[in-house]
Amino acid sequence: MQTILGATGQIAVELARELRRTTEDELRLVSRSPRKVNESDLLAPADLLNAKQAADSVKGSDIVYFTAGLPPDTDLWEKQFPLMLKNALDATRAAGAKFVYFDNTYMYPQDDRVLREDAPFEPVGRKGRVRAEMASMVLQEMARGDIPVVIGRAPEFYGPGKTQSITNTLVIDKLKAGETPRVPVRDDTRRTLIWTPDASRALAALGNAPDAFGQTWHLPCDDERLTYRQLVELAAEVFGTQPSYKVLRKWMLTAAGLVSSQVRELRELLPRYERDNLFDSTKFKQRFPEFQVTTYRKGLGLIRDESRRATS
Repeated sequence: MQTILGATGQIAVELARELRRTTEDELRLVSRSPRKVNESDLLAPADLLNAKQAADSVKGSDIVYFTAGLPPDTDLWEKQFPLMLKNALDATRAAGAKFVYFDNTYMYPQDDRVLREDAPFEPVGRKGRVRAEMASMVLQEMARGDIPVVIGRAPEFYGPGKTQSITNTLVIDKLKAGETPRVPVRDDTRRTLIWTPDASRALAALGNAPDAFGQTWHLPCDDERLTYRQLVELAAEVFGTQPSYKVLRKWMLTAAGLVSSQVRELRELLPRYERDNLFDSTKFKQRFPEFQVTTYRKGLGLIRDESRRATS
């Protein structure tokens, strides 16, 4: 039995598809209102803020994936995320299962150094501190050694479906709607983005590779590392539109945050757009040489095709 906690987000949905494709194990999907991804999925409604519900949801599991997400609300993150993770870890330990933690890079330095698995935690802002606390909890569980634990860490997403990211919202979704893309802060810094289905496929690979446990892994990305200028040009070519865009300068986003809570929640992430973002996933690619990373051109083409199907 493999169990996905937080099973309604894009990463979890793609993970469920990949586990059904690559394993014969029963698959249990856990969230407050879980929905089947595959016909054979088992559904387990549970609130991870409730320790008993979390424990009940993972009973009988061999592998537990933590892919839970929350809206970009800092207060909510501080109040709920660490407790959700603690309950999930306690439940997995009680079940004697393996624990696979899906992580992001909010706790990393927001500068242009190359980020490998041994990068220090230097969070900028409250959300970054929450993610640093959570990653530290998982590392402590890993060090304790009672259960096998593995961390799969991903940079910013781009992708199909309901993928949520700044790049999807400001660039890709604008192009799909025939509108002018908005580029955050600068258009000349190199970005490392991960195709969401690749992140999910890689997480499934880690969860089912016994030798991967006890380690942190950077999930695989296209090494091309386009600037936003290059990304918009490529996306416009793929979508058949003009490669025009507007840069939202840092002062503009800061000012907008005075009246928009949504923009205000993003302000602590702005330093990452001022510098090159160089996320290195060599370790994963060496361990899983057969893994095919989706190129930007192919990923954007898949988004284009999905959009056309939705409007036809």
